[in-house]
Amino acid sequence: MSNPCIICVAITGSLPKKANNPAVPITVAEQVESAQEAFEAGATICHAHVRNDDETPSSDPEKFARLKEGLEAHCPGMIVQFSTGGRSGAGQARGGMLPLGPDMASLSVGSNNFPTRVYENPPDLVDWLASEMAMHGVVPEVEAFDLSHILRAAEMAKAGQIPPVPYVQFVMGVKNAMPADREVFDFYIRTVHRLFGDDAPWCAAGIGANQLLLNEWAISSGGHARTGLEDNVRLDRETLAPSNAALVKRAVEICDRYERPVATPAQAREILGLRPIA
Repeated sequence: MSNPCIICVAITGSLPKKANNPAVPITVAEQVESAQEAFEAGATICHAHVRNDDETPSSDPEKFARLKEGLEAHCPGMIVQFSTGGRSGAGQARGGMLPLGPDMASLSVGSNNFPTRVYENPPDLVDWLASEMAMHGVVPEVEAFDLSHILRAAEMAKAGQIPPVPYVQFVMGVKNAMPADREVFDFYIRTVHRLFGDDAPWCAAGIGANQLLLNEWAISSGGHARTGLEDNVRLDRETLAPSNAALVKRAVEICDRYERPVATPAQAREILGLRPIA
């Protein structure tokens, strides 16, 4: 394969804490430093959450603004992708940072079960988040926790709510949601290609021990890959990951094995239809 692979690093998330792995970056300064290391290792998308000082999730636009400023200063060209996920806030607070105009933002288009709760994405909120992204020039990344989410994305694309060829990420391995199932994964790919065309870009993320597996599946199948401490704090059962960069380097090694070049920031922006590097 010769098509470049985009590596996304999910640096923090809403759940992992220092007690789980001291390398999890919590403050904005820690996040910028960790993202810069991951960027230098090969990541071209930074998927970002923000936290309060007590490590609880936050949706504070001011924190997102400082993070965006730091990423743009220290990781030139890196794609800044903010999370609008439900653990960080309720209702429209989940999109309060979208007026900052990040390159991308995650968009979960349907609800599903999480380990101990329902991940609620009601249609009116999904529609509002999509409209805010469109208003502020933010490209959505559709997070698909279920097959129905890919089909819902197709409906939204047809209605003009999101781009006609959306960037879809398959999320597998969340307890009580879709497990890491190879036949389902392959069907997801076929579904994306059927609905959006053979050249439609897609990504995959595996949670916990499934991260390495999904990196391998995605890279070997011509897709793009997500890694990072948000989804997985370990290199293996016995070893904590020393950094986000270490997990990125592992994804880069898989790219090398399958003879796929790692996408540069400029290539990633072209593949995803984002504004070029200034």
